Amino acid sequence: MRLTSPTGLGRRHFLALLAASASTTPAWAAFPDKPVRMIVPFPAGGAADVMARTLGMQLSEALGQQVLIDNRGGAGGTLAVEAVARAPADGYTVLFGTMGTQAINPALYPKLRYDPMKDFAPVALTHITPRVLVVGPSVKAQSVAELIAMAKARPGQVSYGSAGNGSSSHLSGALFESMAGVNMIHVPYKGSAPLLTDVLAGRIDTTFDSYTVYEEHIKAGKVRALAVTSARRMGVLPQTPTIAESGLAGYEVSNWLGLLAPAGTPREVIAALHAATTKAMADGPMRRQLTGLGIEPTLTSPEEFGNLIRSEIPKWARIVKASGAQID
Repeated sequence: MRLTSPTGLGRRHFLALLAASASTTPAWAAFPDKPVRMIVPFPAGGAADVMARTLGMQLSEALGQQVLIDNRGGAGGTLAVEAVARAPADGYTVLFGTMGTQAINPALYPKLRYDPMKDFAPVALTHITPRVLVVGPSVKAQSVAELIAMAKARPGQVSYGSAGNGSSSHLSGALFESMAGVNMIHVPYKGSAPLLTDVLAGRIDTTFDSYTVYEEHIKAGKVRALAVTSARRMGVLPQTPTIAESGLAGYEVSNWLGLLAPAGTPREVIAALHAATTKAMADGPMRRQLTGLGIEPTLTSPEEFGNLIRSEIPKWARIVKASGAQID
């Protein structure tokens, strides 16, 4: 049917009907019509930042709008997560959440100012990455067994750094302490980049961090990879044993990361973000780049990602309690 524009009272009525029709058009119908901000809970230069930026580039192309990376480190990622929880639920602010921010922090922070389930709408799990146990140039240990022996001989003197209190690198070290029966010094940093500097300088003995951060330094012989934290050896480090096969049977930690939006974000916007993420994670060159860095690119539905977070929260609560890990 063709609409024509009448005159007089009929014209005013016609314009009123058009205005009413326009006012009922939902805001998400044109999503996205401006840049999207992705908040990353760690400073630039770390593994999470590398993954977020490669994903952001592909998302920009898939969405047709620029995805801006906003790094907010500190407090185990809680500052960044709180910012997204308080952001408008319109899809223009999303979180690159991690196992640490969404599953570990609830057990570590008694006064956490966000609820990882109630305050967020999952979009997709996108990355899984094991950690690498590396030692600095001044550490003589050549194996996990030798590191444990050194820590037992020098209780309270061997240090391990992490990307921050409550981060997965923190819990990886705390779990190691608990299972190995050693007392080490935990030194939290605001992300992996400043930690790397001190490991290379010999100011920190060891860390349980991402292979992405230490790859070139492992290859150059500036640090040594003693083991990996996953259940199986990493394809990029086939000669490096797992911590479990090095004497701590049952030890396993693999970090996961993915996109989340504020709770209440319209389902249609979540669907649009998920469709763009699906396209982004299918990019062949990016997948090969990630695999070469020891990162497993993956993709889940929003429901599957939500179920993962729900199952991981009690799991990490048990690990935190058993390990005795606490926020300094």
